Amino acid sequence: MFGCWSTYRERLVAQRTALINDLRWHLHDRWPEFAIPARALTTSRWQDRVAGRLARAEQTARVRIARDELRRIRELTRSIDALERELADLVANLAPRLLAEQGCGVLTAAKLIGEIAGIGRFATDAKLARIAGSAPIPAASGRTDRHRLDRGGNRQLNCALHRLAVTKGRLDPDTADYLARKQADGKSRREALRCLKRHLARRVWRLLQPPPTERTPSPSPRPPKSSLAAITIHCNTPHSRFSLT
Repeated sequence: MFGCWSTYRERLVAQRTALINDLRWHLHDRWPEFAIPARALTTSRWQDRVAGRLARAEQTARVRIARDELRRIRELTRSIDALERELADLVANLAPRLLAEQGCGVLTAAKLIGEIAGIGRFATDAKLARIAGSAPIPAASGRTDRHRLDRGGNRQLNCALHRLAVTKGRLDPDTADYLARKQADGKSRREALRCLKRHLARRVWRLLQPPPTERTPSPSPRPPKSSLAAITIHCNTPHSRFSLT
């Protein structure tokens, strides 16, 4: 469910971005002096401002196309905002500990949950890191000891971990110190982020584990089999007796 909603929202965002780029071209061609800040056309304030300017202009073909594109941008914005609110409620109910992690927003948490598709599939955090493409791959040469990028695994899951790593490195002082230590040891910024992503895979795996009260109890181990006692078999003749063990 998370994967479907998250992917659908990403498609809507891509459609809106294409419309905004086209609308910007029409507005620049009609009014070259009209400067619009980046990401401004996703807000209602600038949408209303552009709509008023287009309504007062001469209704040429280009202006009518721009008005239709603005209408569709508004519709997509409402749908995107509604999906984000719904995802926020779902994530808060399913994985509140992951959502409370510093640097992990609603969209990143929803992407992680959707791509993992059930944390019970991974017995250890190492298996999750391998499927996410964040497990280190040795690439040593001579006296150089380093690890290279793993290009396998689920790239969408890897992308979500990368966003989480970048955000935590900017907002979390402990994470920033960790990245600084790795870079002081001679690693590049990219290599330090790879190390951080491996730690974050372990962190996400632990945060998505169900509480102890919700875990399925493991079956009690069977008692060890007792060794067979010595069996004495008596024959008919009193002088022939032997033991079978």
